Amino acid sequence: MRVLFVHQNFPGQYRHVAPALAARPGTEVVALGINPAPALPGMRHVRYAVPGRSTPGIHPLAANFETATLRSEAAARAGLALKAEGFAPDVICGHSSWGETLFLKDVWPRARLLTFAEFYYGATGADSGFDPEFPAPEGDALRTRARNTGQLVAFEASDRLVSPTAWQASRIPAVFRDRLSVIHDGIDTDFLRLDPAARVTLGRDRLSLGAGDEVVTFVNRNLEPYRGYHSFMRALPEILRRRPRARAVIVGGSDTSYGAKPPAGRTWREIFLDEMKADLDLSRVHFVGQIPYRDYVDLMRVSAVHVYLTYPFVLSWSMLEAMALGACLVGSATPPVEEVIRDRENGLLVDFFSPAAIARAVCGVLADPGAVAPLRAAARRSALAYDLKRVCLPAHLRLIDEVAAGRGA
Repeated sequence: MRVLFVHQNFPGQYRHVAPALAARPGTEVVALGINPAPALPGMRHVRYAVPGRSTPGIHPLAANFETATLRSEAAARAGLALKAEGFAPDVICGHSSWGETLFLKDVWPRARLLTFAEFYYGATGADSGFDPEFPAPEGDALRTRARNTGQLVAFEASDRLVSPTAWQASRIPAVFRDRLSVIHDGIDTDFLRLDPAARVTLGRDRLSLGAGDEVVTFVNRNLEPYRGYHSFMRALPEILRRRPRARAVIVGGSDTSYGAKPPAGRTWREIFLDEMKADLDLSRVHFVGQIPYRDYVDLMRVSAVHVYLTYPFVLSWSMLEAMALGACLVGSATPPVEEVIRDRENGLLVDFFSPAAIARAVCGVLADPGAVAPLRAAARRSALAYDLKRVCLPAHLRLIDEVAAGRGA
């Protein structure tokens, strides 16, 4: 079998399944992307470049699709070069969001296309307009519909689709759901295990924290409203006031991953820190930026309570990883979180918009850690349903085999 993976930032979501396929005898794997990729065993990585950029003065509602078209044309030209070398994939696996797969079935008409459908945007029921503090701009519904154009073309060309969670799958238009499977990317629960002896060291004063310390953790790729940074910062003064031994360790960069950018020259991190700093004991608030993965895992191992907040949007791997590590999770009562966390069974759910509710839940955990031990154990058990090696990776491989064999959903 020959498989082509297409992802501008390869390996992305294919970081496990592509090497697993490449390790199979008789399987040839090629990856196609824009950016440099780490060397993965058994496969060839082909880079392509996107010539030019969006047309100056193009209608704003058409700009996103033009960008997708430029990218898809460049990917198709790279595909034609592979075809000229004699490469003909049985299965093409690609992400729908950037347009790369739009023309690949025209390059290889006999190939079967398995599309990763991560998130289908909508003017209602999800991230857009969710937060009244940041209302959707006028005309947002038009922009949102236009933004989906490339995905719709990709879905129509696809033989099968896959989404990582049931809620994300529910966002896909109903006409495509008969070819849609739900399989999470997977987390390594063998590596992600509680270690009572774990310790972390913070800052120039080499502060050492371990099990038994009141460590409140908050983790984002970047600190921004989409992931509830503003709500967490507004809860923090009350948490630190009520728990004089508590320390907040905040992981994340200062860029913007999702949603609107902050006012020019500022970051969301500093905006909400400035808003609350007069009420905070900053000696107990530790911004550590983006840290190496192993350091992050050790931090989760010493976390007394982990706060995860999100708009109705893509569920972060970090929430499931924290659960696998036995963290006591305080999560927002929003659909992607509610799919995994059952209130007072394997975590605690709070109103995304209520700093008081967040503080109350966090302080309750810190006040009686023994009482939440069952929640920690249940969180670990829940995370096992997303285990990479025993659940998700085998399911992905079976799906690719089904697609190659021409079997439907």
